Amino acid sequence: MIPDFRPIAPLMQGRILARRKKAERKDIITAMGERYLKSIRLLAECMQGFERFSSDFVRQYGLTHAQFDIIATLGNTCGMSYKELGQKTLITKGTLTGVVDRLEQKGLVIRERCPRDKRSYYVRLSCAGEQVFHDVFPKLTKQGQHLFDGYTEDDFMRLETTLAGLKHAIANGHG
Repeated sequence: MIPDFRPIAPLMQGRILARRKKAERKDIITAMGERYLKSIRLLAECMQGFERFSSDFVRQYGLTHAQFDIIATLGNTCGMSYKELGQKTLITKGTLTGVVDRLEQKGLVIRERCPRDKRSYYVRLSCAGEQVFHDVFPKLTKQGQHLFDGYTEDDFMRLETTLAGLKHAIANGHG
């Protein structure tokens, strides 16, 4: 005698459909994740590529990328606190101290106690640091412009709008 499966067929069919829907949802989530990761990876690759480009350039002047980042940030200013410098360069406080130490040893920056708060330091370019800034920054800027030779004003506006939106979403922790 052959068993009659008709009464459980709708139940089995429901389970099969539920599994398919779950697999489809997983595929959609995976596809969204891959799309998001592809964009983030591309953004990171652009940043790394530009850092390599600028690092190779400033190395000709005996500087690391981080050292030149500090010189460029301090250029055309009267100096700033470590906190300001860290925020503007995106260099962590622990790394920042070592980089400033090496720039001070090279005679490119001067570190002074902040007159208003004796616990903090103020960093500014020395005369030699000012000279490096005025020599290297325009050359690096000119070289960097070549990377964007094909960009129109509209291209820049779209890129800046998109990146500003992403920055805002990340800062607020949501899309």
